[in-house]
Amino acid sequence: MVQVYLAWLKLLGVGQDRWRLRVSIHESADVCEAERYWVLIAGVPVDFLRRATLKRHNPRTTRKNIGIGYHGCLTISVLRSADLYRRIEGWWMGIADTQGGADSGRV
Repeated sequence: MVQVYLAWLKLLGVGQDRWRLRVSIHESADVCEAERYWVLIAGVPVDFLRRATLKRHNPRTTRKNIGIGYHGCLTISVLRSADLYRRIEGWWMGIADTQGGADSGRV
């Protein structure tokens, strides 16, 4: 999903200079390993990532997202994205309108 989204941003002409990528992960996990994982997935250098967001460890909870397969989440933000949002909304409204009326795309 990350690769598809980043490829879509490139297709739309949204350059990497507007991307902000950050790993969100529990503080008890291996942050460096998670960052290495996500840069391979995203196809960016490791110094492209922002500082990781760490979730504090709560010893009273039993977490299931632990171990070697846990890499946290990659958060992708796009700077100056209002125009992009409006374009996407317009496309969606165009698709929804062809499926059953002007209000079909509204939530």
